[in-house]
Amino acid sequence: MRASDRAYRTLLDEIQSGVLAPGTVLGEVEQSSRLGVSRTPLREALGRLAADGLVAQASPRVTVVTGIDADDIRELFAVRRALEETSARLAAQRADPAVFAELAEEFGAASVEGAAAMDDYYDVIARFDAALDAAVANDYLSAALRTVRTHLVRVRRLARDNPDRLAASVAEHRLIASAIAARDAELAAHATHIHLHNALTSILDSLESFRKDTTP
Repeated sequence: MRASDRAYRTLLDEIQSGVLAPGTVLGEVEQSSRLGVSRTPLREALGRLAADGLVAQASPRVTVVTGIDADDIRELFAVRRALEETSARLAAQRADPAVFAELAEEFGAASVEGAAAMDDYYDVIARFDAALDAAVANDYLSAALRTVRTHLVRVRRLARDNPDRLAASVAEHRLIASAIAARDAELAAHATHIHLHNALTSILDSLESFRKDTTP
């Protein structure tokens, strides 16, 4: 693996997991030393993260991790809704029903009790997303969704503390997968719309609760 790829993946994981919080300064000298790479591959990695919208240039040699607020989340979900509803509708028309019937069964058996179970659940979601992309087979749509999903990892951390929402999300994903397996394009799109509406509402509520708890 190239040094720039290694640096990119490490920084991406740290930003998405919250290890590098919004506003964290990423100085070239410090990060080069910490990651064990020279400045050229580090700059390449930071350039990719800037293209992803995860960091911004504060000065010629200082980069900061971007923040994410309620307006950012609303804008992200507006794009996500358009892309994912389209994907669900197309997948219902083009996918192998057996693939999504199996995913529906996995969602039906999924648990969100405990960190390990939640990680397993998000793994099923990742495979569901990959199956959607494969079924739709549209490189432009898949590329746009990859950008959304990159940011969504950070946003999803806000929902991990809400077990009721996670349990509802499992049922919603099961319905979407079942609709695709049944080749019901309108139900697949509508179920996706409801899922994203509920997810956005829950995340914004969590963000507001956190703001109130941390405001003096």
